Amino acid sequence: MIYPSIDKLLNQVGSKYLLVNLVSKRVKEMKIKKYYQLNDNEYKSNKDIGKSLEEISKNLINIKE
Repeated sequence: MIYPSIDKLLNQVGSKYLLVNLVSKRVKEMKIKKYYQLNDNEYKSNKDIGKSLEEISKNLINIKE
């Protein structure tokens, strides 16, 4: 099973398209700035995409509308 659940993420974000945009922007930011909001041992995923999804699920990324 994938963590975090897509259902939980969609409840927080609202649409799949917005979720994809958020994740892609966050992954680019991670690669350029090398800044992660959690310690390495707090992430369940090893890849940046999974890490950005975890940050969204923990409300570490704010969405401006």
